[in-house]
Amino acid sequence: MTRTLLWTLPILAAAPAWAQGWGNVAKEDDTGFSWTDPLWPAFWMAWTPATFALFCGIFGAIAVIGVLEGFKYRDGLERRGILGLTTTLGDRLFISLLGTAYIFLAWLGVFGQPLWWPLGISILWAIFCFRKV
Repeated sequence: MTRTLLWTLPILAAAPAWAQGWGNVAKEDDTGFSWTDPLWPAFWMAWTPATFALFCGIFGAIAVIGVLEGFKYRDGLERRGILGLTTTLGDRLFISLLGTAYIFLAWLGVFGQPLWWPLGISILWAIFCFRKV
């Protein structure tokens, strides 16, 4: 009797762990979309959906500024802002992107993740740059 009890006790103790999924710890789980999985695993650069979206956004902003400078504001939309610099649309885009990089790096250094707050601060910074700089 005691021998049977000693044999079944570890099995009974492990049953809740198996029921909670501990048997699947080392198994790969295909959950679908991931922002950190590479888009093209055999490619020389690890393009993730997040980096691809970031670079598409930057190049899209440069294209929009180029079209505006080329067609709507042919002489350039120069003005002297609060920094005392004479800037065009492209200069303001560059200053806003540079400031955004510093905002994200400072946030990661001080607070870490999540990155929703620095995204909001960066959008406010870009609005400020395009209106006042």
